[in-house]
Amino acid sequence: MAEKRDFYEVLGISKGATEAEIKSAFRKKAKELHPDLHKDDPHAEDKFKEVQEAYSVLSDENQRKMYDQYGHAGVAGHGPSQGGPGGYGTGGFSGFDGAGFDFGDIFDSIFGGASGGGFGGFSDFGGGRSSGPRVSRGSDILMRMNLSFEEAIYGAEKKFGVDVVEDCDKCHGNGGFDREECSTCHGRGTVTTQQRTILGAFTSTSTCPDCRGTGHTYKRKCSECGGKGKVKNHKNLTINIPAGINTGDRQRVSGKGNPGQNGGDNGDLYIEFVVDEHDYFIRDDDDIYLEVPLTITEAILGCKKSIPTLYGNVKLNVSPGTNSGDKERIKGKGVDNAFRHHKGDMYVVFKVYSPKKLSREQKSLIEKLDQTDLDTDEITKFNKFTKEND
Repeated sequence: MAEKRDFYEVLGISKGATEAEIKSAFRKKAKELHPDLHKDDPHAEDKFKEVQEAYSVLSDENQRKMYDQYGHAGVAGHGPSQGGPGGYGTGGFSGFDGAGFDFGDIFDSIFGGASGGGFGGFSDFGGGRSSGPRVSRGSDILMRMNLSFEEAIYGAEKKFGVDVVEDCDKCHGNGGFDREECSTCHGRGTVTTQQRTILGAFTSTSTCPDCRGTGHTYKRKCSECGGKGKVKNHKNLTINIPAGINTGDRQRVSGKGNPGQNGGDNGDLYIEFVVDEHDYFIRDDDDIYLEVPLTITEAILGCKKSIPTLYGNVKLNVSPGTNSGDKERIKGKGVDNAFRHHKGDMYVVFKVYSPKKLSREQKSLIEKLDQTDLDTDEITKFNKFTKEND
């Protein structure tokens, strides 16, 4: 197995990066490495997943501290995994934002499933303590959703399909019919075994393997769910996406994650958005940048220019003598972000274009113009430097 790369290196940031820098770096990497843009690259999913994992650790203050102190060993098991319904390639993975480390699981694996009841004891000390099955919440699922630039800016209602695990309607989640007391544990939900050693009798208690700690079984198994009490159904869901969503933002759909165990609640579904680029508008968080072309005469003489914004055209006075790279701010014409309750600005960046072909009359006018003194301070200084360097 290849050694994991440093998470800071994956996102292209320094160890002292701020929360905003981490989020900005993730967004840029997510756009750059999105698998839909690299369909010919067999490693595209792995690269994107690597970025996801790095962000999930470094964006979490506690996880980041553990990683900075202990490296990858300090955050083992955190972030995307290959598990979950369909794997990451189909849009989701289980274990996202999970419950973390559970000492009960260690005791279960060592002492045969003695969940919550200790690991037994010597008969001199009264033996082990019995317990029922541990109720646990289901793991969360993360899926990606692509949005057009306009859907992200203005908000949208999106319909999508997802496989969810729910209680079986036929047996109401029981897994069978004609309930009866478990003949193995006699309704206790646990079984006790005893082993004699030179130190005395060692007694351990574990969850009953037949009723799985419930204390009861069913005479007839449900044919619909195969006795599991759960079935997978394909659901069509609708979510309202607030205006201003950006790549990397997530929205939670409660209860649509993986099923819980022994009556535990379902996990949640998290939808992470990937926003398409626009042909002209460039987004930087909630600010919008637009490159506006000017003819050489518009730049020299100045003009009134109609400028497209996210909310319609506005008139802008272009000052005489405008150069390529000059920038004008239009306040409040950036993204109206309902997701973060913030409104950005718009920045117009001018680019002056010189004509490649001139008519005879145009060329004559330019030559006459060249005979006049149009030198700027910058040109005068540069010409002086050139002469001194000769």
